[in-house]
Amino acid sequence: MSTELLAPLDLAFWHLESTEHPMHLGALAFFEGGGECDGESVAKLLAERAAAIPRLRMRVRAVLLPIGGAAWSAAKDFDVRRHVRQIRLPDGDFAAHATHIAGELMEQPLERGLPPWEMYVLTAAESGTFAVLVKLHHALADGMRAVAIGAGIFDQIAGAGAAGARRERSVPPRSWLPGPHQVVGFARDRLEEVGRAVGIGASLMRASRFDLRGASAFAAGSSGTRRLGTAVLPLDDVLKIRRVAGGTANDVLLAVVAGGLRRWMQERGEPLPGADPRALVPVSRRRPGSGAASASGNRLSAYLVGLPVSESDAWARLTSVRRAMDRNKAEGPGRGAGAVAVLADHLPPLAHRFGAPIAGNAARMLFDVLVTSVPLPRSTLSLGGSPLRAIYPMAPLARGQSLAVALTTYGGQVHVGLVADAKAVPDLDRLAGGMTDELAALLRAATG
Repeated sequence: MSTELLAPLDLAFWHLESTEHPMHLGALAFFEGGGECDGESVAKLLAERAAAIPRLRMRVRAVLLPIGGAAWSAAKDFDVRRHVRQIRLPDGDFAAHATHIAGELMEQPLERGLPPWEMYVLTAAESGTFAVLVKLHHALADGMRAVAIGAGIFDQIAGAGAAGARRERSVPPRSWLPGPHQVVGFARDRLEEVGRAVGIGASLMRASRFDLRGASAFAAGSSGTRRLGTAVLPLDDVLKIRRVAGGTANDVLLAVVAGGLRRWMQERGEPLPGADPRALVPVSRRRPGSGAASASGNRLSAYLVGLPVSESDAWARLTSVRRAMDRNKAEGPGRGAGAVAVLADHLPPLAHRFGAPIAGNAARMLFDVLVTSVPLPRSTLSLGGSPLRAIYPMAPLARGQSLAVALTTYGGQVHVGLVADAKAVPDLDRLAGGMTDELAALLRAATG
């Protein structure tokens, strides 16, 4: 793979990172080992498959031009053993031990001189399962791209990828000299993009909150620590609620998050905020079926959604969320304050280098919690013949925020990964329980 410049949003994510706020995505996957697991053989298999994925052999390096830019280039001294490690956990509750160590490992930034990813094989002598923690820098991948990269470790995708590689055809080079129609089209597109960027900027200013004295449980000074919580929601229940309420399954899940937060705050004895917290809900700008999922570069926008935690009725919370999402979708993912990521395409590299820390500190002015859905292949997955039983996605924390929520669907269940600042949110399991209770309440309302 030849050298390529980081796309604007990738560059922004690269410069957003700090010691207290590492910018990597993660996933904790549990496999059925069928007895005592040989962690060494699993680690060897992971290393072989990861080394065969070209993108995972790339590192970020600075470039002279454009000023402030960076590029992906092949790591000449690439050693996969520096990226795949094995950890033996103590006997006992394997899932609890694995979740705890995964939180601690998510605290640690990836080494920037190396290709920005790591994998850990977690095993225990008395457990019939093993787990794999995957960390990918956000500059390397957005949600869809992370799945495309990470899925290469699974038996089904690894085999298909090897077969597909033989059928791959080269793309003929195109002239760098544009024709007259291309020039006109380029100018028209640029004018439209500038107009859209101005609109996003105006929406951003209107939506920004400059008085943050009423900071809620979602905001805290960063301790640099991380805690991981998990929840499992039956997909059938989500779909039953959606059929009655209308909208999408994602609307239902956003309402479950809102209700879970309300229950969590009440159980804490914390007063509900005067203004409902805002969720930033990432949206992919990749076109389905275009093959863009395999293309490099983050392609993200987002919706900004109020989470109605002040509403006492579960069904009314769902109705509020659905209406807000309908308004967002009618406007489109390229407009509104939530589309702040789109602005990255209109900034020069030097602005990302010096402006990213400022933008990171301002995230609290726009939203309170990140809520993201990560797609997975619908087929059953395995690693070395061991079936995948559960997988929990993890999202990075923005500066000044203490909680991020990621969801994915696999095997008829919705797996929820909660990432929190460990000191600000020591009771993350309560929030996971609140989401389970909220889904039950919505199901009763839908079927009663």
